[in-house]
Amino acid sequence: MGEILVRNLDDRLIERLERRAELNGRSLEQELRELLSAAAPEAPLTPAEKLEISRRLLAQSPDLGDFDVSAAIRCGRDDEDLP
Repeated sequence: MGEILVRNLDDRLIERLERRAELNGRSLEQELRELLSAAAPEAPLTPAEKLEISRRLLAQSPDLGDFDVSAAIRCGRDDEDLP
């Protein structure tokens, strides 16, 4: 299991989290685990999240100019050299 250190938390925030943990009958550490788990569920990505990932990947990809991707796929499939 990993660990995370979060610096510079406001003292009032920590007090609210401690109070919340106490009301839920949990330690502060367990309460924080619960909050983090709820904030990042193991659900599939939403369409908006998938689109954002695609945009980021596209921004990192080199410009292929007029490169014919279909021809490259055909050549690779047929084990030929590119023209």
